[in-house]
Amino acid sequence: MKLDVKIQLLNFFFEVFNFIFLALGLSVCGVGLWILFDGGSLLTIHASVELRVVGAGLMLIGLAVLAVSVVGIVGAVKDVRVLLLVYLGFLIVLVLGQLFVTLLLLLNRDKIERSLDETVDRIIFDYGGHNSSDTLMDKIQSYEGCCGRTGPSDWLKNSYIQSLNLTNPDVLPCSCFRSRRPAVHSSWCSELPDFTAPMYGRGNGSHDQGCKQKVTDWLQENILTVVGMDVALMLIQVVQFFFTVSLYRALGRRAGIKTTDRLSDPEGDLDYGEQNHAYVDPDDGYDNQDYD
Repeated sequence: MKLDVKIQLLNFFFEVFNFIFLALGLSVCGVGLWILFDGGSLLTIHASVELRVVGAGLMLIGLAVLAVSVVGIVGAVKDVRVLLLVYLGFLIVLVLGQLFVTLLLLLNRDKIERSLDETVDRIIFDYGGHNSSDTLMDKIQSYEGCCGRTGPSDWLKNSYIQSLNLTNPDVLPCSCFRSRRPAVHSSWCSELPDFTAPMYGRGNGSHDQGCKQKVTDWLQENILTVVGMDVALMLIQVVQFFFTVSLYRALGRRAGIKTTDRLSDPEGDLDYGEQNHAYVDPDDGYDNQDYD
């Protein structure tokens, strides 16, 4: 294969994988932003320090991927070997950063899960203020068919329910019931006739299962998604490392061939002109004589 054709093919595959690398990097950055700033997720309402570090790390990795991809594309298109070396260095640093974030997430998985349980308990205690946390809890209980963290009795820890001095979960959020008819200005429902509108809505068939297992499964799925994206990004970086090294060597070989050609044919750069054969040097050995 001719060297120029090989360089063109390497350039093509380099740019294809670089765009995949960029897309995955932006996805990782989006996950980091979601962890840090999304107020409508259990992970972000009262995020632990470890989880915030993971989110910040993912966001920085995504932004670094964007910058590194630009450096790599410019180096490949312009055939600048120095930029390719810089690109290789950044790839190594990024792999180390991703390993750190991935290990931090996996090693602190149990701690993050405990933090999630504490978040749910805090939402249950404060429930009733018609805020974003209430809405999130209602969505979880309605869509997952569960009630409380471990069961309906968790709602006896709610500050409002405690003020009623109840010993049984006779009043629950309307989202805990399979069918309900909420009151106009209340998010609480009951199956008992003693608790009726307008203060409480009417509910039928409360869910007995707690939401802990559902929330834990959701957390594990999100952790596996983040780890999967990190692993995919690292695999793309390994492929990119191979193509970058090959492209760097090919460009060096082409530069060496051009240098060798210039050294072996110095007259290619100089214009000596053509010799004037009409001119005869007086010292060339001819002796002018007169003939009679």
